[in-house]
Amino acid sequence: MPGWLKALLIVAIVVVMLVVGVVAGGGYLFVRGKDALIASSRAITTEGTDFGHQTDNQGCVNESVSRYKKEPGFTSSISTAMFLTACLDASRPTRGFCAEVPNQRNYSKSPVWRIEQCRHFDLASDKYCPEFFGPVQQFCERTLKPSSPGW
Repeated sequence: MPGWLKALLIVAIVVVMLVVGVVAGGGYLFVRGKDALIASSRAITTEGTDFGHQTDNQGCVNESVSRYKKEPGFTSSISTAMFLTACLDASRPTRGFCAEVPNQRNYSKSPVWRIEQCRHFDLASDKYCPEFFGPVQQFCERTLKPSSPGW
């Protein structure tokens, strides 16, 4: 067997072992931390529900944006979206809240609406911001009938 083939084989084996090690390590860390992750998710959802009982739909959005601005980033966008979802489900209706919110599957209006929301809340430069408003669209999809305006 030529030397270059042996070297290539060794490199391939090392790469495969590294990939297996990374996957196994990630799985171990996930299993080890899943209980804390579940507890944190439940706490955020409870907090959102409790806040929602005290406010209306727009109050949930305003509070969520305020929380996100204090600690922006990927992880915060996930926890804030969880808070927002729970809050909206528990909150009082805001007149006309969903009137201008497009369906998520409206691929021409949805991204434009999300970017406009980011600008409105001074988050235009935040790369996670457009995803932050997905729960608003989901909420409106659950509460509006398909024949309503905005669809």
